[in-house]
Amino acid sequence: MPKRGYHHGNLKQALVESALKLIEEKGPTGFTVAEAAKRADVTPAAVYRHFDGREALIAEAALQGHRIFGDLMEHAYADGKPTALAAFEATGRAYLAFARKFPGHYMAMFESGLSMQVNPDLAAAAARSRGVLEKAATELSMHIPEDKRPPATMFSSHIWAMSHGVVELFARGNPGAQAPFPPEDLLETGIGIYLRGLGLIRPDS
Repeated sequence: MPKRGYHHGNLKQALVESALKLIEEKGPTGFTVAEAAKRADVTPAAVYRHFDGREALIAEAALQGHRIFGDLMEHAYADGKPTALAAFEATGRAYLAFARKFPGHYMAMFESGLSMQVNPDLAAAAARSRGVLEKAATELSMHIPEDKRPPATMFSSHIWAMSHGVVELFARGNPGAQAPFPPEDLLETGIGIYLRGLGLIRPDS
């Protein structure tokens, strides 16, 4: 079948979708522009009508991922109301759900080594989702005496790191990384231990 060149219904998005599949299979740096073009059934030269190269293609996949992720985090936060604790826990679960449903986006966002400094749109989209978790942490930490209250950025970063760790170690099906408990349970109990340490939930009786 002859290549369609740039005469494509939505070449830009077709290339992003091709890149996402390749990222899932080979990782963010494991494919070439030519492979992405082949998956989209266009010539490699057609790619450069929309992207400067592979890094720009990955950046677009990451940007779209951050926007989806931001929407999910905001929805989780709102859905978890009316209590600050429920909203905070919901944002942690949303992280795990996103990584499972959108693995290509997740890898482009967090494993590609993209520089936020050279991509303002990407930086803004990433800050939006982090901001939701930080807002949830801020509201929840109001229940801690001020002299014992950790900065909201630190608070949210701890939960972010815990969520990321559960995803990387137990939710992506890596060989030898199987846990005796579901990832959701690991994350929930980990967050519970952390919040008990801050005095935000009562110790088990």
